[in-house]
Amino acid sequence: MSCFGYVSMQQAAFAAASDYRYDPVHSQIVFSIDHDGFSRPLGRLHVAQGRLRFDPDDWSKSGTELDIDMRGIDLGDAAWNDAACKPSLLDCKTYPTAHFISTSVERKDDTHGVLHGTLTLHGVSQPIDIPFRVNRIGKTIYGMHTVAGFSATAMLDRTAFGINGFPNAVGHSVAIWLELEGIRETSNNDKEHS
Repeated sequence: MSCFGYVSMQQAAFAAASDYRYDPVHSQIVFSIDHDGFSRPLGRLHVAQGRLRFDPDDWSKSGTELDIDMRGIDLGDAAWNDAACKPSLLDCKTYPTAHFISTSVERKDDTHGVLHGTLTLHGVSQPIDIPFRVNRIGKTIYGMHTVAGFSATAMLDRTAFGINGFPNAVGHSVAIWLELEGIRETSNNDKEHS
């Protein structure tokens, strides 16, 4: 689930380490999983809450922690959503959120890196690596607040998290795409609108 980086000289004004809170409206997770070999339908999840720290000069000092709302899963059909949340699959009543916490950030170049961390899903914690791209860090079009935006991808095996239902109809490998925005937090003397 999150990422860090520094994009261009134009953003030099934001070159100090900053704390951001995820914007749940503009932060979404899309996933795809095989359906009996016929197709790979898409689903959507939302970031419930979370924060990240971004240091453009030293990515190793960056980090993130966030919660994903599993009960809000959207597969495009209410009955399908309910089926995915049943105990045989996600068991959303017992495990209403998934949790990700980073352990390190590996910088590849000025805009790309890999976020290393631990994902807790369905009550099971597993290490996960998330390649990411830094899209932009700057003021919004109306100058209301400073935003850091990232795109990321990941792959996971659902069975590694104990999600074993319907093994002959639902694939094991899950492809994940993340589009994330964080709003910079400020002191009371420099409060940005959100």
